[in-house]
Amino acid sequence: MKNKKEDKKLTKDQAEKKIQTLKKDLFNMRFKKINGQVNNPAQFSLVKRSIARLYTTIKNSK
Repeated sequence: MKNKKEDKKLTKDQAEKKIQTLKKDLFNMRFKKINGQVNNPAQFSLVKRSIARLYTTIKNSK
């Protein structure tokens, strides 16, 4: 819940940087999934939701 409020306060540039880091994390998590090293499978959906939330804040900030 805390991340949602923090994400809404980010500027456009900050949100874009955070999206890029989350995408890299998601990419690395896919490799871990293939190798069977995933600790928390629910983390995939959380990262995807965070990315979508940031895209929405960028769209609404225009």
